[in-house]
Formats: sequence, structure tokens, C-alpha cells
Amino acid sequence: MMSLLTFPYGKQTLSIDIPEERISAVLTPDIHRYVPALSPQELVQQALEHPVGSPRLCELARGKQKIVVIASDHTRPVPSKVIMPLMLAEIRKGNPDAEITILISTGCHRASSQEELTQKFGPEIMANEHIVVHDCDDTANLVHLGKLPSGGELVLNRIAVEADLLAAEGFIEPHFFAGFSGGRKSVLPGVAGRETVLYNHNAEFIADPHARTGILEGNPIHTDMLYAARAAKLAFICNVVINGKKEVIYAAAGDMEQAHAAGRSFLNSRCQVKAVPSDIVITTNGGYPLDQNIYQAVKGMTAAEATVREGGVIIMLAKSNDGHGGEVFYRTFRDEPDLGRMMETFLQTPKEKTRVDQWQSQIFARVMQKARVLYLSDAPDDMVRDLHMTPVHSLKEALAKAEELLGKPDAGICAIPDGVSVIVTAE
Repeated sequence: MMSLLTFPYGKQTLSIDIPEERISAVLTPDIHRYVPALSPQELVQQALEHPVGSPRLCELARGKQKIVVIASDHTRPVPSKVIMPLMLAEIRKGNPDAEITILISTGCHRASSQEELTQKFGPEIMANEHIVVHDCDDTANLVHLGKLPSGGELVLNRIAVEADLLAAEGFIEPHFFAGFSGGRKSVLPGVAGRETVLYNHNAEFIADPHARTGILEGNPIHTDMLYAARAAKLAFICNVVINGKKEVIYAAAGDMEQAHAAGRSFLNSRCQVKAVPSDIVITTNGGYPLDQNIYQAVKGMTAAEATVREGGVIIMLAKSNDGHGGEVFYRTFRDEPDLGRMMETFLQTPKEKTRVDQWQSQIFARVMQKARVLYLSDAPDDMVRDLHMTPVHSLKEALAKAEELLGKPDAGICAIPDGVSVIVTAE
């Protein structure tokens, strides 16, 4: 008997028939099967009307002149077309004359284009709202707020810091070193200066065993992020959980910590899967928009890392139509053939000297020290090879190559159709 396995790839899917006896597991979160009783708009509206640990946003907006709503950038599948209009209506219900700024939290990413923002928000918000894209290197528009608990400098966007009321939209998903996305992450790294982001993502913190998917307790990266959000006075969030179709299935609004905890609780109970050690693991980044480059695809690889056997093979599917996604990230691997030496360099780098994209390189190198990676994408083959991976061009070719590398034509296969939506726990 054959089983058809289907994986998201860009805005499409890729499929392969595999003998049932070779499939050790298909790891999928329950959230992809969860069907809410309300529509996405109704879920968000209900959350805004019944906030957790906070007055309603309309009440917070009364008497506030400069109101800032932090929104994610083009690299995150946050359904802003659903969330943002309802948040803006809630603010104007309490204060029709408020000066509202939507601040795009790019972190250290490139600026979102007008086309990308239009796709994110829709033409009406683009035409009628004041939107500013955060620039982590624009020193004139950054403010120093002292030090983080770890000792790093806390530098944040001036617009956020000087707001009379700071709110944020976002979504909660498992995150491969911050534990979970959403909540405090809108501030750090979202609207932080580059030096703050780099320090927060230093090699010692990334290597900490608590800096892993689904873990907040004892996570030094989370500790600094939470401090930064409090320092910025992030007063209100509206965070959602989405399914595989990027549809809202849960929403929590209110206090930055309490609403985020409510969202985590919902997510945690529906996205944990048990590791099933396997020689071959096929994974993805959940398709568009998270699989636009190789840099982001490292996230999906970490799900496979948690269940692939030592010396096994990871088959990573990510369209990567934007290429590598980080010049320094790319050059790090192109210019250093020895992963062990690379890791030593990272771990010897002082926190304040953390290089651009070092954290992603560190995690990527860690994955490849455990397993070989076959990369199915639209990226140039030479680029994939420069990044220490083997390019493949179909699932059939990838599986044949994996079998060849392992010397096992009947090697067990674990499939993770959406590697960024699961928390793979120890067996």
C-alpha cells in the first residue's frame, strides 16, 4: 500500500507516494484540524470586547493623543486584514481624534515594500492610515532606554517609546529560540535597534538549552524580550493563532503578558507532537510567506532536527524565491567549510560583538552537525551548495538521494508537513 504525502511549497503543494511500511510518523499539530465556532472576524472582535487582564482598547485610548499600533512585516503570515481594521475601529470608538501610527516591526529584516504592505493590509488601510516602517539602523529615530537584564543596551524605536499608548497585533506560533512568537516579540526584536537585537541573539543565549521551541522558563532570550516590552510600555496586544491555511482559529487580546499566556495555552495543547526517531525526515516552512528564503527555512529544519537520527538526512522543502535571505548568513557558510570551526568561532564571540545573522548561522550549523540536509527549492544550485546543503529538484530525487547517502533503500521516513507549527518533544 502507498500513502500520498503532501507538503506546502510556496503558494502551492508538492506530493509523493511512499510505501506505508516506510512511514514512521506524520507529525501534524491538532490546530490544523481545529474548527472554531466563530469566523476569524468574530473571534478577533470577541477578544477585543473581552480582553484578558486589561480594560478594552477603546477605554485605554480615551484621552491619548499619539497612539501606535505595532504590526508585523511581510515575513510573517499575520492576518492583518482581519485584525488591524478591528483594532483601529476599537481605538476610534474610544478616541475618534487620536493620531494613529501603524509601525511595521521589521526587526533587522529589509523594509517591507508598498506592494507587500498592500497585500498585508489591503488598499483601504494603505490609503487612509499613517504607516511607518521601522529601521533598526536609523539612529535619529532610536531611543536609548538603559540596559537589559543581560547587560545589553536597550535601544528602541522613538515612535514606539514616545507613544501615549502602545499596542500591537501579532500571532503566536512555536519559535525555535524565543519559545513562542507574539506578545513581547513585537518590541524586541520588532522595533529595536540593531545593537539590541544582536546582543539579545548572542551565541551563549542561542546555545542555552532553554532557548528552544516552546520553552519560556529560564530562556534568557525571552527574559530580555519581556523586559524590553515592559520598558516600552506595551499596554495592549491582540494576538491570534492560525491554522495551516493561515486562518484565525483563536484570538486573545489585552494585557501583554496575560493575553499572550492565554494564546500560548491554547496553542501548546494543540501543537505538541512526540518525536519519532527516523533516518529521513521531510519538513517544510509551512509554505508562503515563511519559505521565501533559505534564512527563514532554518526554522522548519529545527523541527526535523528534534526527530532525525544522528547522521540521518533532512529533506527541506522551501521555495526560496528570494534566495538566501541574508548576505552575511550566506557568506558565513560559503567562506568556512568546517562547521566545527564555525561553531567554535560563534561561541567565542563576546555578546556585544555578535555579528549580523550569527544566531541563524549557529542554529543552521547545529542542525547540519546532526544530519545532512537535502534542499528542494527554486534557489540556484550553487547557492545551496555554498550553504553546505545538497540541492534536489523533486521529492522523488530527494528520497533517492537520501537512500543513497544512508545506504538504506528502506530507511524509515518521518514527515512534518509544517515544521514551524509543531513543538516536537522528546520521545
